[in-house]
Amino acid sequence: MKNWEDIVAHRQFRYLDHSEKKYFHEKPYTALTSFAVDDALSLFPGSGEATPALRLWVHPDTVVLGIPDSRLPYLEEGIRLLAESGYYAVIRNSGGLAVALDEGVLNISLVLPDMKNVSIYDCYEAMVSFIRFMLRDLTRDIEAYEIVGSYCPGDYDLSIGGRKFAGISQRRVRNGAAIQIYLDVEGKGQERAKLVQNFYDAAKKGEETPFTYPDVNPDVMASLSELLGVKLTVADMKERVLSALQDVSDWIVTHDFSDEELVKFEKRYEQMIKRNEKIAGMQ
Repeated sequence: MKNWEDIVAHRQFRYLDHSEKKYFHEKPYTALTSFAVDDALSLFPGSGEATPALRLWVHPDTVVLGIPDSRLPYLEEGIRLLAESGYYAVIRNSGGLAVALDEGVLNISLVLPDMKNVSIYDCYEAMVSFIRFMLRDLTRDIEAYEIVGSYCPGDYDLSIGGRKFAGISQRRVRNGAAIQIYLDVEGKGQERAKLVQNFYDAAKKGEETPFTYPDVNPDVMASLSELLGVKLTVADMKERVLSALQDVSDWIVTHDFSDEELVKFEKRYEQMIKRNEKIAGMQ
């Protein structure tokens, strides 16, 4: 597997900690907002000005659905089950399937410019390399391969001892790429998996469908705290992210959105609202 330096040539990074935001320019800071923010960051200015960004985000009690999930035969019943469990549902604009988020899950977005000639797989490997580097003092046992029975399964599931704690998706906008990872840091990974399992049971009811949805097995999922036997918090992980970024870069900037980026954000936010019109009235 390639390491970070093989793929990410930049030495200057923009660091955005949005993990405690309640509003973003007068918009409630929900997962809808987060995906619009990443899209706006991906629409880089002309070459020579582009600074890659690393952004942290946390959303309480949200199940982020993939586009195929929106075609489940009994979607409304699945959404209702999530609402009764206290979870808000959002359909994202990047790849993947249903993922459970809460305040024990840290999301990291790595947004890179000029990715037109860099493969999707290389971008995934950049994120895997970064996570391994970030946790190098705690474990050398992180593997990247599909964990069958996990929710949102993929070739770049991150696991320890066959139990998944993180999944990666990717969104390409023009020449920019947003590589997004969720990290189950604290809490019980099995409880999150059981919620997603119940969602699919309610939304699919065992029917044959053109798309193959995961048969979720909660036993193959866990949080990092559970896997390592170490009490880790999202706050701890945020410190590790920033420290790792400082180690792999020369200069970190933290400036807020420019007026031009805010215009792009507003447009992408409206697109996310439109994408979610179908489920807005179900919850």
